[in-house]
Amino acid sequence: MRIVLVFVLLLASATTAQAQTPAPSQSRWFVDVGIGIAPSINGNVNSGAIGTLQGQTAAILPQSYGSVYGTGPDMRFGGGYMLNGDSEIRGTFTYQTADADLVRLGDFGASSLYAQYSDYKTLALDFGYRHYLPISDTVRGFGEGTIGIGFISRINAQLATPQSNVIFNNTDFYDTTEAFTFGLNFGALFRLTDQIDASAQIGLRRVGPLAEVDDLLGTGLAELNDNSSRLTFPIVVGVRFKFR
Repeated sequence: MRIVLVFVLLLASATTAQAQTPAPSQSRWFVDVGIGIAPSINGNVNSGAIGTLQGQTAAILPQSYGSVYGTGPDMRFGGGYMLNGDSEIRGTFTYQTADADLVRLGDFGASSLYAQYSDYKTLALDFGYRHYLPISDTVRGFGEGTIGIGFISRINAQLATPQSNVIFNNTDFYDTTEAFTFGLNFGALFRLTDQIDASAQIGLRRVGPLAEVDDLLGTGLAELNDNSSRLTFPIVVGVRFKFR
């Protein structure tokens, strides 16, 4: 988090002296929308552990976000204010959702244990600073830093051991979570008209750890909640509308 703040402050101080001011007749406000994908780089839905589950010995294998949820859509809506011709401050709502695949979670006694997780859903509000560098008359590159908070829905898992003909009720893996987020993005803005621009960007985005549950305390499986922070590689395209 401190790295992102330092990055933002350095960019702001570096551009103040040479900034260009928008034309007086042009509004400094804008809105934008974007959509893309957010492949996972690291982070686990659950880590590995050995303990007991309903009185039986259980060995749980680590499951990464990528193996359980794959690559889900990244949808964004927000707006901001141009400080000058080369820099702006922004606020963006980011919504991510992904369906879970059935995975082999580990072993339950002499049987294989499988898990069907509930969907991953998160809505975050990120604030950031963006600085532009001209490439041509119609194209500008940019770099930005963001920081915010994400609200992640509770994650359950239905467990089953087909060899033992046992199905467990939905198990609470994580409670509803408020997690800090931060990111770094790089991309380009393409001018289509005086009021409309298209954008394309890539970046890194980290969402903090999920809220642990009390059900696993004393079972030896509490380590399942370790390393639940998530790092993704968002690839997003969008459209920006400037007010007159």
